[in-house]
Amino acid sequence: METTLSVPVKLSESAVNEVKRLMAEPDFDASQKLRIGVKGGGCSGMTYVLGFDNKETDDEDFEIEGVPVLMKKQHGIYLFGMEVDFQSGLNARGFVFKNPNASSTCGCGTSFAV
Repeated sequence: METTLSVPVKLSESAVNEVKRLMAEPDFDASQKLRIGVKGGGCSGMTYVLGFDNKETDDEDFEIEGVPVLMKKQHGIYLFGMEVDFQSGLNARGFVFKNPNASSTCGCGTSFAV
C-alpha cells in the first residue's frame, strides 16, 4: 500500500467520529475506504464527493485518525487544505466542507468554484 507523506485534507474530530460510526455498522463493506474528491456539476461548477469506495489505479491512499482515505491525485489541487466537518445540530445535520481553495460556494455547501 502506498501512502502519501502529507495528508491533503483534514477531518474534524466530529467527522472522524461519524465516519468511524458508519464503518462500525454491521453491513459495512470493510474492503472499502472513504473517498474524498470532486466532480463537475452543481450550482457553482464543481461538487464534492464523499462516500465509501474501492481503490482505483489512480488513487492515493492516506490515513486520517485511523480512517483509511482515497483521493484521486488530480483532485489535490482543488482540495488541498480543506477540512471536512460533521455537524449534528437541530438546524443542520451532515458533512460540511471548508475549502480555502473555493472562490465561491453555493447555499447548499456542497458545490463550489475555483
